[in-house]
Amino acid sequence: MSAYCLIRAIRLFSLERRICPPCNGSNIKEPRLNTLQEKYNWREAFKAYTHPRVIGMLFLGFSAGLPLLLVLGTLSFWLSEAGIARATIGHLSWVGLAYGVKFLWSPLVDRLHLPILTAHFGRRRAWLLLSQVCIAAALFGMANTDPALNLMHTVWCALAVAFASATQDIALDAYRIEAVEMEKQGAMAATYQTGYRIAMITAGAGALWIAASVTTTSGAHYDFHQWQVAYSVMAGLMCVGILTTLIIREPVQKISRLTAENEAHAREKLAAFGFSGALLDITTWLYAAVLSPFIDFIRRFKWQAALILALIAVYRISDVVMGVMSNPFYQEMGFTKDEVATVSKVYGVVMTIAGAGMGGLLVIRIGMMRTLMLGAVLSAATNLLFVWLAGHGHDVGALVFTISADNLAGGIASSAFVAYLSSLTNQAYSATQYALFTSVMLLLPKFIAGFSGEFVDAYGWANFFTATALLGAPVLLLVWLATRMQKSQ
Repeated sequence: MSAYCLIRAIRLFSLERRICPPCNGSNIKEPRLNTLQEKYNWREAFKAYTHPRVIGMLFLGFSAGLPLLLVLGTLSFWLSEAGIARATIGHLSWVGLAYGVKFLWSPLVDRLHLPILTAHFGRRRAWLLLSQVCIAAALFGMANTDPALNLMHTVWCALAVAFASATQDIALDAYRIEAVEMEKQGAMAATYQTGYRIAMITAGAGALWIAASVTTTSGAHYDFHQWQVAYSVMAGLMCVGILTTLIIREPVQKISRLTAENEAHAREKLAAFGFSGALLDITTWLYAAVLSPFIDFIRRFKWQAALILALIAVYRISDVVMGVMSNPFYQEMGFTKDEVATVSKVYGVVMTIAGAGMGGLLVIRIGMMRTLMLGAVLSAATNLLFVWLAGHGHDVGALVFTISADNLAGGIASSAFVAYLSSLTNQAYSATQYALFTSVMLLLPKFIAGFSGEFVDAYGWANFFTATALLGAPVLLLVWLATRMQKSQ
């Protein structure tokens, strides 16, 4: 994308005027689940994608997706070429754990004001800008360190990239939730996923292509200069996110009167227990930042919180469990690496983007819960295509059809699910609550996926894919119950 097109598209943000409500939130109702039952025609649904902040999520999604492979898959390729032992490379993959435990510092992103930056840019933009600059600096640090000579320096830079990238994810999720009204959350999720996928291709195949295109002068198998150029370019591409953050407007945080009153009441109770001065201020801040997000969620949904958490925990279970064994399955079916890479990176990515866009439209057109149900049905049903592929054998056409259908379903489900998670958050704690939801989302599926290889060894591929489809049955029940719960409110 050219710099001119980037600036021209993002400049639309400057046309928006910020309207600040009273700081005490006295005119804001307590947040509830939004069923999005108001119907829009297809023209109005498509119009959501022309909203300036929806367009901007494309570039912010690119910024979010760029660092991931640069500290995982692409870095592993670099380290392998540099002669680093396989065991060491495997251990270094643990830097990715930063993404799984990001909820631990999400309260800081929600409540901690950064000196100078917060006053100048606002809370969300300040954290976005800080994290993006740190990612770029750490990537540049990786680019200028040869792991064959100083592996520890490369490791520390990779850890810095992962930590800053996870922090960017926290701030970006909060910004997305607060930036537009609920009916546009599906469109926001779709453009975010599109930018994210483009960035992953750039950081994966793109970085490898750049490294391979640099002429080596040593004639040896490994030339550090090739990777230096590739990672320097990746560091420079973080300017896409930095420029977007500098241009966008800070969203208005909508804190309800009840939320403000609850926090004020908590301060009064702490004062009654004898807390005073700086100790009272620190304790009140910790209560509001760390405990209040949990208390708020339970208070708003009461016993229904268990139903919601159960749905979050299993909604993507069919895809996650099946995905662990997909590449071994392709290999056993006789597909070459080139065939799998071409189909997954071309047809798969295109269909994921198309599915995400379709999901965003459907959220606006038919409502969030109906789209959530459709995504659950399609995600489970398309797993049965792998049963058909297992019986079909090596057939590239069948592989294209199966991966395309599966990724299309995954894109629809992802857009609906992101919109649903966004609807659950209280904007006073959006960063913390959303980070917790995404952690719950992966915990059970990742645990069950660990037994997928043993299941295949015992029962075969066809039974495995059938079982992953059946795992989606409880999801349908939970979505139905959650829909009934919303209608009763």
